[in-house]
Amino acid sequence: MARSATITPLIDIKGLVFSRGQRRLFSGIDITVEQGEVVAIMGPSGTGKTTLLRLIGGQLRADAGSVKVAGEEVGELSRRDLYRLRRRMGVLFQSGALFTDMTCYENVAFPLREHTNLPEALIYHVVLMKLQTVGLRGARDLYPAELSGGMARRVSLARALAMDPELMLYDEPFAGQDPISMGALTQAIRQLNDALGITSIIVSHDVGETLSIADRVYVISEEQVVACGTPDELKNSDSAWVQQFIQALPDGPVPFHYPAADLDDELRSRPYK
Repeated sequence: MARSATITPLIDIKGLVFSRGQRRLFSGIDITVEQGEVVAIMGPSGTGKTTLLRLIGGQLRADAGSVKVAGEEVGELSRRDLYRLRRRMGVLFQSGALFTDMTCYENVAFPLREHTNLPEALIYHVVLMKLQTVGLRGARDLYPAELSGGMARRVSLARALAMDPELMLYDEPFAGQDPISMGALTQAIRQLNDALGITSIIVSHDVGETLSIADRVYVISEEQVVACGTPDELKNSDSAWVQQFIQALPDGPVPFHYPAADLDDELRSRPYK
Protein backbone atom coordinates (compact mmCIF):
# COMPACT_ATOMS: atom_id res chain seq x y z
CA MET A 1 0.00 0.00 0.00
CA ALA A 2 1.14 3.56 -0.61
CA ARG A 3 2.72 5.35 2.31
CA SER A 4 1.88 8.91 3.25
CA ALA A 5 4.07 11.22 5.28
CA THR A 6 0.94 13.01 6.58
CA ILE A 7 -0.39 9.94 8.42
CA THR A 8 0.75 9.47 12.00
CA PRO A 9 2.22 5.95 12.36
CA LEU A 10 0.23 3.60 14.57
CA ILE A 11 3.56 2.30 15.85
CA ASP A 12 6.61 4.54 16.01
CA ILE A 13 9.85 3.10 17.41
CA LYS A 14 12.86 5.39 17.57
CA GLY A 15 16.36 4.68 18.84
CA LEU A 16 15.26 1.53 20.67
CA VAL A 17 17.92 0.01 22.91
CA PHE A 18 17.24 -3.18 24.83
CA SER A 19 19.34 -5.86 26.52
CA ARG A 20 18.63 -9.12 28.29
CA GLY A 21 21.23 -9.45 30.99
CA GLN A 22 24.62 -8.91 29.38
CA ARG A 23 23.31 -9.57 25.88
CA ARG A 24 22.36 -6.57 23.76
CA LEU A 25 19.44 -7.27 21.40
CA PHE A 26 18.75 -3.82 19.95
CA SER A 27 21.14 -0.91 19.52
CA GLY A 28 19.10 2.07 18.42
CA ILE A 29 16.66 0.56 15.92
CA ASP A 30 13.92 2.57 14.20
CA ILE A 31 10.64 1.00 12.99
CA THR A 32 7.38 2.60 11.87
CA VAL A 33 4.10 0.91 11.10
CA GLU A 34 1.29 2.92 9.53
CA GLN A 35 -2.40 2.24 9.98
CA GLY A 36 -3.72 -0.49 7.71
CA GLU A 37 -0.33 -2.01 6.89
CA VAL A 38 0.82 -5.58 7.18
CA VAL A 39 4.43 -5.31 8.30
CA ALA A 40 6.71 -8.32 8.69
CA ILE A 41 9.60 -8.53 11.15
CA MET A 42 12.07 -11.15 9.97
CA GLY A 43 15.59 -12.28 10.72
CA PRO A 44 17.64 -15.15 12.15
CA SER A 45 16.61 -16.88 15.37
CA GLY A 46 17.65 -15.11 18.55
CA THR A 47 17.66 -11.58 17.11
CA GLY A 48 14.82 -10.38 19.34
CA LYS A 49 11.78 -10.47 17.07
CA THR A 50 9.43 -11.82 19.74
CA THR A 51 11.01 -9.46 22.24
CA LEU A 52 10.08 -6.58 19.96
CA LEU A 53 6.42 -7.62 20.11
CA ARG A 54 6.64 -7.70 23.91
CA LEU A 55 8.07 -4.20 23.94
CA ILE A 56 5.18 -2.99 21.77
CA GLY A 57 2.68 -4.70 24.08
CA GLY A 58 4.29 -3.30 27.22
CA GLN A 59 5.36 -6.65 28.67
CA LEU A 60 8.92 -5.33 28.56
CA ARG A 61 10.30 -1.80 28.77
CA ALA A 62 13.09 -0.36 26.65
CA ASP A 63 16.46 0.54 28.17
CA ALA A 64 16.51 3.64 25.99
CA GLY A 65 14.66 5.12 23.04
CA SER A 66 10.98 5.41 22.34
CA VAL A 67 8.19 2.89 21.69
CA LYS A 68 4.94 4.63 20.81
CA VAL A 69 1.63 2.94 20.00
CA ALA A 70 -1.23 5.18 18.81
CA GLY A 71 0.82 8.16 19.93
CA GLU A 72 1.31 6.89 23.49
CA GLU A 73 4.71 6.14 24.98
CA VAL A 74 4.24 2.54 26.09
CA GLY A 75 7.03 2.56 28.67
CA GLU A 76 5.53 5.55 30.50
CA LEU A 77 1.96 4.27 30.82
CA SER A 78 0.45 3.37 34.18
CA ARG A 79 -0.87 -0.16 34.60
CA ARG A 80 -4.44 1.07 34.09
CA ASP A 81 -3.54 2.93 30.89
CA LEU A 82 -1.48 0.01 29.61
CA TYR A 83 -4.43 -2.35 30.05
CA ARG A 84 -6.62 0.17 28.24
CA LEU A 85 -4.17 0.26 25.32
CA ARG A 86 -3.89 -3.53 25.24
CA ARG A 87 -7.64 -3.83 24.70
CA ARG A 88 -6.97 -2.34 21.28
CA MET A 89 -4.52 -5.15 20.49
CA GLY A 90 -4.87 -8.80 19.58
CA VAL A 91 -1.92 -11.11 20.12
CA LEU A 92 -1.26 -14.53 18.65
CA PHE A 93 1.35 -15.91 21.03
CA GLN A 94 4.08 -18.20 19.74
CA SER A 95 3.01 -20.89 22.23
CA GLY A 96 -0.70 -20.44 21.55
CA ALA A 97 -1.33 -19.87 25.29
CA LEU A 98 -4.79 -21.45 25.33
CA PHE A 99 -6.46 -22.17 28.67
CA THR A 100 -6.09 -25.93 28.95
CA ASP A 101 -9.21 -26.45 31.07
CA MET A 102 -11.48 -24.62 28.61
CA THR A 103 -12.93 -25.82 25.32
CA CYS A 104 -12.13 -24.04 22.07
CA TYR A 105 -15.46 -22.23 22.36
CA GLU A 106 -14.77 -21.09 25.92
CA ASN A 107 -11.25 -19.92 24.99
CA VAL A 108 -12.56 -17.66 22.22
CA ALA A 109 -15.45 -16.44 24.36
CA PHE A 110 -13.17 -15.55 27.29
CA PRO A 111 -12.05 -12.04 26.19
CA LEU A 112 -15.62 -11.15 25.22
CA ARG A 113 -16.89 -12.10 28.66
CA GLU A 114 -13.96 -10.42 30.37
CA HIS A 115 -14.04 -7.06 28.58
CA THR A 116 -17.62 -6.60 27.34
CA ASN A 117 -21.20 -6.82 28.56
CA LEU A 118 -22.45 -8.62 25.48
CA PRO A 119 -25.29 -11.09 26.03
CA GLU A 120 -24.44 -14.76 25.69
CA ALA A 121 -26.56 -15.05 22.56
CA LEU A 122 -24.39 -12.48 20.78
CA ILE A 123 -21.17 -13.99 22.17
CA TYR A 124 -22.31 -17.32 20.71
CA HIS A 125 -22.57 -15.81 17.23
CA VAL A 126 -19.24 -13.98 17.49
CA VAL A 127 -17.37 -17.07 18.69
CA LEU A 128 -18.76 -19.27 15.93
CA MET A 129 -17.86 -16.68 13.29
CA LYS A 130 -14.29 -16.39 14.58
CA LEU A 131 -13.87 -20.17 14.69
CA GLN A 132 -15.33 -20.38 11.19
CA THR A 133 -12.67 -17.92 10.00
CA VAL A 134 -9.89 -20.29 11.09
CA GLY A 135 -11.71 -23.42 9.90
CA LEU A 136 -12.41 -24.89 13.34
CA ARG A 137 -16.08 -24.23 14.05
CA GLY A 138 -16.61 -28.00 14.20
CA ALA A 139 -13.95 -28.32 16.93
CA ARG A 140 -15.63 -25.85 19.29
CA ASP A 141 -16.27 -28.46 22.02
CA LEU A 142 -12.75 -29.91 21.99
CA TYR A 143 -10.11 -29.11 24.61
CA PRO A 144 -6.59 -27.92 23.70
CA ALA A 145 -5.14 -31.34 24.60
CA GLU A 146 -7.34 -32.86 21.90
CA LEU A 147 -5.95 -30.56 19.19
CA SER A 148 -2.81 -30.76 17.08
CA GLY A 149 -0.29 -27.98 17.56
CA GLY A 150 -1.38 -26.30 14.35
CA MET A 151 -5.05 -26.47 15.29
CA ALA A 152 -4.35 -24.98 18.72
CA ARG A 153 -2.59 -22.06 17.08
CA ARG A 154 -5.61 -21.44 14.86
CA VAL A 155 -7.91 -21.39 17.89
CA SER A 156 -5.51 -18.89 19.45
CA LEU A 157 -5.88 -16.74 16.34
CA ALA A 158 -9.67 -16.87 16.63
CA ARG A 159 -9.38 -15.75 20.27
CA ALA A 160 -7.00 -12.93 19.33
CA LEU A 161 -9.54 -11.69 16.77
CA ALA A 162 -12.53 -11.96 19.10
CA MET A 163 -12.47 -8.28 20.14
CA ASP A 164 -11.94 -6.99 16.58
CA PRO A 165 -8.64 -5.35 17.55
CA GLU A 166 -7.14 -2.29 15.93
CA LEU A 167 -3.66 -3.84 16.02
CA MET A 168 -2.78 -7.52 15.57
CA LEU A 169 0.56 -8.95 16.67
CA TYR A 170 1.31 -12.34 15.13
CA ASP A 171 4.16 -14.38 16.59
CA GLU A 172 4.97 -17.23 14.17
CA PRO A 173 1.36 -17.68 12.95
CA PHE A 174 2.29 -20.34 10.38
CA ALA A 175 4.26 -22.66 12.65
CA GLY A 176 2.95 -26.21 12.70
CA GLN A 177 0.48 -25.68 9.85
CA ASP A 178 0.10 -28.07 6.95
CA PRO A 179 0.28 -26.48 3.46
CA ILE A 180 -3.50 -26.23 3.09
CA SER A 181 -4.01 -24.60 6.50
CA MET A 182 -1.03 -22.33 5.94
CA GLY A 183 -2.45 -21.07 2.66
CA ALA A 184 -5.87 -20.46 4.23
CA LEU A 185 -4.35 -18.60 7.20
CA THR A 186 -2.18 -16.49 4.93
CA GLN A 187 -5.21 -15.36 2.95
CA ALA A 188 -7.27 -14.84 6.13
CA ILE A 189 -4.65 -12.54 7.69
CA ARG A 190 -4.50 -10.35 4.59
CA GLN A 191 -8.26 -10.31 4.02
CA LEU A 192 -9.09 -9.56 7.66
CA ASN A 193 -6.50 -6.80 7.70
CA ASP A 194 -8.04 -5.12 4.67
CA ALA A 195 -11.71 -5.76 5.42
CA LEU A 196 -11.59 -4.64 9.06
CA GLY A 197 -8.95 -1.94 8.71
CA ILE A 198 -6.61 -3.75 11.09
CA THR A 199 -2.89 -3.04 11.30
CA SER A 200 -0.79 -6.20 11.54
CA ILE A 201 2.76 -7.04 12.56
CA ILE A 202 3.94 -10.53 11.69
CA VAL A 203 7.00 -12.21 13.14
CA SER A 204 7.72 -15.30 11.07
CA HIS A 205 10.42 -17.53 9.59
CA ASP A 206 8.12 -18.62 6.76
CA VAL A 207 9.57 -16.38 4.08
CA GLY A 208 7.32 -17.21 1.13
CA GLU A 209 4.01 -16.94 2.96
CA THR A 210 4.97 -13.79 4.85
CA LEU A 211 6.33 -11.93 1.82
CA SER A 212 3.18 -12.79 -0.13
CA ILE A 213 0.97 -10.69 2.18
CA ALA A 214 3.32 -8.08 3.69
CA ASP A 215 3.30 -4.44 2.58
CA ARG A 216 6.74 -3.85 4.08
CA VAL A 217 9.41 -6.00 5.69
CA TYR A 218 12.05 -5.23 8.31
CA VAL A 219 15.02 -7.58 8.54
CA ILE A 220 16.77 -7.52 11.92
CA SER A 221 20.24 -8.91 12.63
CA GLU A 222 23.20 -8.05 14.83
CA GLU A 223 21.20 -5.57 16.97
CA GLN A 224 20.20 -3.49 13.93
CA VAL A 225 17.64 -3.19 11.17
CA VAL A 226 19.76 -4.38 8.25
CA ALA A 227 17.07 -3.86 5.60
CA CYS A 228 13.61 -2.42 5.15
CA GLY A 229 11.41 -2.31 2.09
CA THR A 230 8.64 -3.93 0.11
CA PRO A 231 8.89 -7.68 -0.57
CA ASP A 232 10.02 -6.98 -4.14
CA GLU A 233 12.69 -4.55 -2.95
CA LEU A 234 14.07 -7.13 -0.53
CA LYS A 235 14.03 -9.89 -3.14
CA ASN A 236 16.16 -7.67 -5.37
CA SER A 237 18.40 -6.41 -2.57
CA ASP A 238 22.17 -6.65 -2.98
CA SER A 239 22.58 -7.11 0.78
CA ALA A 240 24.27 -10.40 1.64
CA TRP A 241 22.36 -10.44 4.95
CA VAL A 242 19.00 -10.21 3.19
CA GLN A 243 19.78 -12.72 0.45
CA GLN A 244 21.09 -15.30 2.91
CA PHE A 245 17.87 -15.15 4.90
CA ILE A 246 15.39 -14.97 2.03
CA GLN A 247 17.08 -17.73 0.04
CA ALA A 248 17.86 -19.89 3.10
CA LEU A 249 21.56 -20.01 2.24
CA PRO A 250 23.70 -21.98 4.72
CA ASP A 251 26.75 -19.76 4.18
CA GLY A 252 26.82 -16.00 4.57
CA PRO A 253 27.12 -13.21 7.14
CA VAL A 254 24.84 -15.02 9.61
CA PRO A 255 26.73 -17.95 11.19
CA PHE A 256 24.97 -21.21 11.95
CA HIS A 257 27.05 -21.93 15.08
CA TYR A 258 26.69 -19.97 18.30
CA PRO A 259 30.06 -18.37 19.21
CA ALA A 260 32.29 -20.93 20.92
CA ALA A 261 35.91 -21.87 21.41
CA ASP A 262 37.65 -24.10 18.86
CA LEU A 263 36.15 -27.61 18.98
CA ASP A 264 39.51 -29.41 18.93
CA ASP A 265 40.76 -27.26 21.81
CA GLU A 266 37.69 -28.00 23.88
CA LEU A 267 37.86 -31.72 23.21
CA ARG A 268 41.49 -31.80 24.38
CA SER A 269 40.93 -29.62 27.43
CA ARG A 270 37.78 -31.37 28.68
CA PRO A 271 38.39 -35.13 28.31
CA TYR A 272 35.45 -37.46 28.80
CA LYS A 273 35.38 -39.14 32.20
